[in-house]
Amino acid sequence: MLQYTQKRVHGIQDLERKLNELGYRVGIRALDLLVWRDKNSKRETRVLGMLYFIHTTVWKTMFGKQADSLEKSTENEDEYMISDNDPIVSKFISVPKDVSQLNCGAFMAGIVEAIMDGCQFPSRVTAHTVPIDGYPLRTTILIKLDKEVLDREEQLK
Repeated sequence: MLQYTQKRVHGIQDLERKLNELGYRVGIRALDLLVWRDKNSKRETRVLGMLYFIHTTVWKTMFGKQADSLEKSTENEDEYMISDNDPIVSKFISVPKDVSQLNCGAFMAGIVEAIMDGCQFPSRVTAHTVPIDGYPLRTTILIKLDKEVLDREEQLK
């Protein structure tokens, strides 16, 4: 998928955007499948519940393990972060030196954005490489919620 996309773009940002779009398409289908499989599920109305669903159920289904952390930004009220210390989408990819800034986590960000949008929590989702000791490929998915989601959340309180 990466090779196919890399041949049809001009630059790293364009490549990450394409990976995000592919992830979005996968995320919409994954959401349909997860909802269809879980007959007893109810629609999540809270942001935190939705993010926990992505952090556990979606991650386990898509990547074989739960994400390593789910955090709320201390600086911005509308930002949450899901971190994966060893993302499988980056594990078996050797990135050429000319695109060394590429973050294949853009694919995961697309999946998360699609699920958030599909569940009526519109947001902008991006992926960032944040290496820590022992985990050079650690990826953080930054979820920036739209203002309407925050307004709706305030009304539920």
